[in-house]
Amino acid sequence: MENLTKKEVSVINRDVVVFAFFLFLSFVFWYLNFLGKETEADIRYSVRYINFPKERVIIEEPPVKLNLYLKGPGYSVLKLKVSGNTIPVIIDISKVNYKRVPGSTDLNYFIVASGLIKSLTVQLRSGCEITSIKPDTLFFTLDKVVTKSASTTPDNKVVKNSKR
Repeated sequence: MENLTKKEVSVINRDVVVFAFFLFLSFVFWYLNFLGKETEADIRYSVRYINFPKERVIIEEPPVKLNLYLKGPGYSVLKLKVSGNTIPVIIDISKVNYKRVPGSTDLNYFIVASGLIKSLTVQLRSGCEITSIKPDTLFFTLDKVVTKSASTTPDNKVVKNSKR
C-alpha cells in the first residue's frame, strides 16, 4: 500500500510541474502578443542641458530628470524602459525658445516643455511618440558673469640659488 501512495504522489508532482510549465508558456505568449500592440507608458528619463549663454552662469538648474509619457509599440516602450537612462537626452539651450519670468527681479527663465517634444522624440530613436512631458515648465536661473581684475606687481626680492 505504501508503494501505491508514493506512486500517486509522484504522478501529482509531475502533473504540477507540467501545469506550471504550460502556465508559464502561456504567460510568455500572452506577453509577446501584448508587446506587439500599441501601448502607453511613462518613463523617468535623464536630461543634460548644454550651451547656456556665455555671458551668463547658471545658478539654479532645471530638473535633471523628466517624466516622458510615451505612446507606441510595446516592444519600443519596453526597450526604452530597459535601456532607460544609459544616455540622457540633450536640451540645447541656444536652440530652445526660453523666456524670462515676467515680473522677476532675478534672471529667472523658463522653457515650455511641450516645445521640446519634437527634438526629444528624434533623440530617443525608438519608434515611440512622446505625448507629454512633466514638469510642463522647466525653470532655471542665470546670473551675469562677474570678472574682477587685480593688478599684480612683481616682488623685488632676490632669491639666491642654493646647491644641495
